Amino acid sequence: MRGRRVSMAEFIRFDVDADGIAHVVLDRPDVLNAMHAPMREALIDCMATLDARPDVRAAVLTGAGERAFCAGQDLDEAVAFDGDDAVAAWARHQGALLRAVRALDKPLVAGFNGVATGVGFQLGLLADLRIGYPELRLGQPEVRVGLASIYGSWLMSLHLGLAANVELSMTGDLIDGERAQALGLVNELVPQGGVRDRAGATARRLAAQPAAALAATKRRFREQTQAGFDATCEAAVAAQVAAYASGEPQRRMSAFIARRQA
Repeated sequence: MRGRRVSMAEFIRFDVDADGIAHVVLDRPDVLNAMHAPMREALIDCMATLDARPDVRAAVLTGAGERAFCAGQDLDEAVAFDGDDAVAAWARHQGALLRAVRALDKPLVAGFNGVATGVGFQLGLLADLRIGYPELRLGQPEVRVGLASIYGSWLMSLHLGLAANVELSMTGDLIDGERAQALGLVNELVPQGGVRDRAGATARRLAAQPAAALAATKRRFREQTQAGFDATCEAAVAAQVAAYASGEPQRRMSAFIARRQA
């Protein structure tokens, strides 16, 4: 689902500090950093840039503003998908984004500085370590707008037991940071205002490790789970095409947008 080429700087802020830590910021704060096609494309490009730059030793991913890390899929985009081809292209583009983050050989720390849901939550699950705060809200609410939880449920299976995964995937409930840490979804909690600093410090700790050893370790984790990820990408396309064919996502998203506008 590739549209017009965009500058990475349009929706992603990116800088590298003196310690070789890349600070990547999802930058659509007016819509809680919701993900749409141009941002997906920018973030895919960003992951390739991180791996290609020898001055980058590790990276931190956060969201612009104080309210959200990433509030998931932009519903204004998703409600307008017309026909199986458009839905399939979107699902594949989501998979391409997750694949790009998953392929990063350098350490990645997610700083959950605000709400993280849907694809935002999934990006965090693909990071090597996650920093949050006690009042954080995060989860996988796709079913509430008529979408199947395919990418999210599989990524949670790498961190959770089946019972908790089924609960979060099928209820769409959001949980707070304390429960997320207890379940192993978040590695460390700090006060909300300290998330970015702590994520940076954690990235510097990882950057101090031998780079080749870290890259080989990350590649081995990928190899062990690659077949499952590839199957999930195929399943997601089929599941979302079927979901849209039912008309349920369109109805629920339209209703949500109307309530938001009111």
